[in-house]
Amino acid sequence: MAKILVVDDEADLETLIKQKFRKQIREKEYEFLFAINGVDALEKIDGEPDVDIVLSDINMPEMDGLTLLSKLTELRPLLKSVIVSAYGDMENIRTAMNRGAFDFITKPINFEDLTLTMEKTIKHTKHIKETLQAIKENNILKMYVDENVLNFMGSREYESTLMANETIEATVMFIDLCGFTKISETAPADTVVNMINTYFDVMVKEIMEQKGFIDKFIGDAIMAVFRGDYHLDRAIDAALGVRNKIKELPKIKDLQNFEPKVSIGIKSGDMISGNIGSASLKRLDYTVIGDTVNTAARLQDAAKENQIVISENCYDTVKEAFKCKKIGSINMKNKAEPLMVYEVLE
Repeated sequence: MAKILVVDDEADLETLIKQKFRKQIREKEYEFLFAINGVDALEKIDGEPDVDIVLSDINMPEMDGLTLLSKLTELRPLLKSVIVSAYGDMENIRTAMNRGAFDFITKPINFEDLTLTMEKTIKHTKHIKETLQAIKENNILKMYVDENVLNFMGSREYESTLMANETIEATVMFIDLCGFTKISETAPADTVVNMINTYFDVMVKEIMEQKGFIDKFIGDAIMAVFRGDYHLDRAIDAALGVRNKIKELPKIKDLQNFEPKVSIGIKSGDMISGNIGSASLKRLDYTVIGDTVNTAARLQDAAKENQIVISENCYDTVKEAFKCKKIGSINMKNKAEPLMVYEVLE
């Protein structure tokens, strides 16, 4: 549900908004808050930190909309505002945009235009939040996030969430690029880097399509984590997508007809999620550790070219959704008993 703050000193606007958006309010798609001026708006935002967007008039007593924009840019740089005003001249529009307005709508309000603008702004805000979450999960980016950037990115609550250690239920996937090590030993460095970046880009798009996070790049392999609803199903969908996309890539004639192939291991279960590393080096990677992670890596080791290997308990969970084939029992390091594994076919 999107939370929208409407800032306007016209009392009739609150009634009008509630009438025009009654269906969305009833179905909990939108929640509207109302303020009569900029001062009131700042108080509302202080009490409601999860406001998604602001719709604000310009001409209001105590604090006008343009001043409010400046305050919001300073206090809540990630909060997006749309100016809704009768003052539609270019000077006001440019001033609003220069002070951080995301868009501008003139009165009398065209509610169809307002709805489209709200949807666009909410979508943009959601994208920002998802990007911040991806930064939290993505070690490559987090290497460059120091304390000052964390303070800029959000509130104390966000920072404490970012730094929290917890036990979670999730799915881990390891993807290895088969045979690439041999190529890297003979091909020029630029060729190797460009090739692996191209292959990684293909894999990452499929992982992100299924709302997975890249935990880390390990040589010519990727470790990805899937959380939330149907995390195992989404991980397998991503694995199938990666395998299919990689299969479509052409052979490299200049490099011994190298044909890219992947081996994939997937395991679901409990794992510890937290910041692991060295405080002395100021290098703490937000990652997952535990037996589930280790088993996923071993399953990838056991997988052959273009194989997606899962454990028996994962098979029991998804056997009605995916076509699988029993491979048999395999011995694994630090495991007293052999592990029954399956291959996902489609």
